[in-house]
Parts: sequence; C-alpha cells; structure tokens
Amino acid sequence: MLRVLAVDDEKPLLEELLYLLRSDPRVRSAEGASDATEALRRITLALEAGPDGADGIDVVFLDIHMAGLTGLDIARLLAGFARPPLIVFVTAHEGFAVQAFDLKAVDYVLKPVRPERLAEAVRRACAQLGRSGEAPPPVTEPASTVPVQRRPAAEVTIADRTPDQIAVELGGVTRFVAIADIAYVEAQGDYARLHTDEGSHLVRIPLSTLEERWAARGFVRIHRRHLVALARIDELRLDAGTTSVRVGSAELQVSRRHARELRDLLMRHATG
Repeated sequence: MLRVLAVDDEKPLLEELLYLLRSDPRVRSAEGASDATEALRRITLALEAGPDGADGIDVVFLDIHMAGLTGLDIARLLAGFARPPLIVFVTAHEGFAVQAFDLKAVDYVLKPVRPERLAEAVRRACAQLGRSGEAPPPVTEPASTVPVQRRPAAEVTIADRTPDQIAVELGGVTRFVAIADIAYVEAQGDYARLHTDEGSHLVRIPLSTLEERWAARGFVRIHRRHLVALARIDELRLDAGTTSVRVGSAELQVSRRHARELRDLLMRHATG
C-alpha cells in the first residue's frame, strides 16, 4: 500500500485530490501540502527517515504551477537524491508533459481529475514499486448493517437549490453558495471556477451556460474566459488601447469585442 503526499496550492483542489486518494484501497495514507516549501520539508523528513521510516513517502502527486518553486523545480531537486519518491504530476496544463517524463515521472494526470484516471496513476505507481496494482475486492457488508451511500463520481457537480443559490460538491460535502456572493467566473475547459471573497469552487458546467443562466442577475461576459458580476466591478481601466477591470484583488482583461458594451453597461449601472 502506498504512502502519498499530495501538493497543490489551491486548497479546494488539494482537498478533492486527497479525498480521491484516500478512497483508493491501495493508498495506505495520503497527506497534503499547500506549497512547495512545505512539500520539500515533508519530503526531506521522509528521505532522512528512510523508506521504512514513520514519515516515509512512496509517491508525490504534484501540481506544476504554484507560487514560488514549481512542481517541475521540486522534481528536479528530488532527482538528485539516491532514492527519491516517485512523482505523478497533476496539472491543468498539457504543455509540460515532455519535461515531466524527462524527469522520470510515473504519470501525468490532467485536471479536472477523473477518479478512474487517478486510479490508473496509482496502479502505475504500484507497478513501478513492485507492488500489486490491483485494487482488492470490496468487502461485503453484512445484511444487518446500513450500507454507506457511496459518492458516484468525485467530480464537482452543479445544481440549483433555489434561484438564489448554486450547489457545489467537494470531498463528498455539498455546499450552497449564494449567487450574490460570486464576483466572477473563470472558464476552465468544460468546467467553470466560481470566485467569491472566501475562495473558489470548481463546477462542471460550461461558462456559456452560466452566461445565459445568469444574464438577468447582472453577470456580463467580458472575455472568452471570464464572466463578471457587474455590481462587483470596482474599477474600469484603459491603458494603451487595452481595457481591464478590477474585481476585488483580481484584475481581469476585457476583450475588444466586449469593451464598448461593458463601458455602456457600467455607465447605465452608475447612473441608474
């Protein structure tokens, strides 16, 4: 069974990854680190303790884009050790696969992570370590026990409980987020990331669908990647022919095709 360290500087994605890893019967333990410094500290302790030590780590599931050192930087550092843990990259970016495998990565898993794809990465790690990569058969529960309702898929789902809320699922827990709390939405393939003052939530629905659904709520498209709540725009900036908006601490680019319409909407909103 594997001892795993998962590294990602986005807390919701780290929690989701840990949930999936801990659900795999081939994983004995799965701990998380939210930045490169913490990850290196944990890995150094593991290497000093040796493969049979209490802090041992067999596999590191590693994000690439993080503040400070990147996942590739960490992998390069580990390559200098005699017996480093295996590396599985978990990233939203396809363009680093060649570099990853040059660094002897076991696997390269793209976000959003699908449970069956992560299970394959665990199988490959087991095989490379010379352990059985086959998951043990499920334990049959006695008829007298109440079966635990398993989560059918670990991907984030979306639904409306009321017209004023949206449901997001993370780690088996469903949370209801008020649409009024959402400042802007960012496209991530077929998914969308909802940004609030408290954090962000990944939902499995295209940005174009949210644009249509929330137009009457004051959300406007400013770019192919962004949908913004008009009332949450703090500043409109014009600089050398480019337009951007500030939403809280985020500065978002406005595409040329949306710039004039956005300026008109903001003027009407301000005078209304």
